[in-house]
Amino acid sequence: MRKADLYIRVSTDEQADKGYSQRDQEDRLRKYCEIKGITIRDVYREDHSAKSFKRPEWQEYLSNLRKSKNNRTGSILLFTKWDRFSRNAGDAYQMINQLRTHGVEPVAIEQPLDLTIPENKIMLAFYLAAPEVENDRRALNVFHGMRRAKKEGRYMGTAPLGYVNKISEDKKKYIAPHEVEAPLLKWAFEQIASNNFNTEQIWRKLREKADGKGRFSKNNFWVAVRNPLYCGKIFIPPYKEEKGHFVKGLHEPLISEKLFADVQDVLDGRKRAVNPKIMATEDFPLRGFLKCPNCDRRLSGSASKGRNSYYNYYHCTSSCGTRFKAEPVNEAFIKQLRYLSPKAGMVDVFIEAFIKDFNDQNKIQMLNGQIS
Repeated sequence: MRKADLYIRVSTDEQADKGYSQRDQEDRLRKYCEIKGITIRDVYREDHSAKSFKRPEWQEYLSNLRKSKNNRTGSILLFTKWDRFSRNAGDAYQMINQLRTHGVEPVAIEQPLDLTIPENKIMLAFYLAAPEVENDRRALNVFHGMRRAKKEGRYMGTAPLGYVNKISEDKKKYIAPHEVEAPLLKWAFEQIASNNFNTEQIWRKLREKADGKGRFSKNNFWVAVRNPLYCGKIFIPPYKEEKGHFVKGLHEPLISEKLFADVQDVLDGRKRAVNPKIMATEDFPLRGFLKCPNCDRRLSGSASKGRNSYYNYYHCTSSCGTRFKAEPVNEAFIKQLRYLSPKAGMVDVFIEAFIKDFNDQNKIQMLNGQIS
């Protein structure tokens, strides 16, 4: 008696749109085995897309095939249709050959083919290509729909930093300024354009102002300050003979086009700071005041995550790699300040000496005036 493994696959959209269900497939496969007198060995139930064979249940099935010490020659793998097996013709052919090396013959009970007959390979090609064509057509329709929406000025997808997804009364999706993120991001653009602080310092200050609220990761921040979306533009990527271009977005811009252009000038080095200021923090009071012993640049400061906690360092922003632990440097600075601080009672002596010197200078000036 022949033995078979049952492979049942359904994705969420298929179950909703076409009424596929795992139970329905399993009932049909079991009835087929009952009629044909086939013994069912294992049942694999999958809920992943068939665009590739990187599916959990399928990988488990292959793993079981490789580990099995029993001779499985003559066993079959049953599924209802070829699109349950794969929606990628190229991958499907390779997988069929791989199964045959393990003595397994894949069979679609509703699209049966005797693959020992050469002409049936034409039908197999059709069965395998049809689902892939359907997937490609669906993807192309989605692509053209999204491109058309972008040309109308609509932002498609998850709202970026500073915005939130909303739905209008007529059920159309749009993005609107985020109550917390939008004003903070606008502040960051203004600070960069002023060119008083470097961009890394502005991002750190932004994180402090956000106080844990918002999506202000370093990557999100750098993507945002380069994105013309924030001055009201939507980018249409190039496609075939059509060149990439910008259109005016329907969303509310956070900043003006001029402010965005000023920020790009700063980031691209076309606008240099005359006297850049330093944002010092409690952990890094000497940031911007210490000089690198190797390249003479001013040292910055940041925290590095260790196994159990964060560790503060002063470091050079160039490639020289200079780096010092912040704690001993800060302690040495405080110790030096204490050494230079006048001892108790000496302040009055200094003041008295200063007043005496001041009065002596005045007397000398008066005498010089009388002589002249």
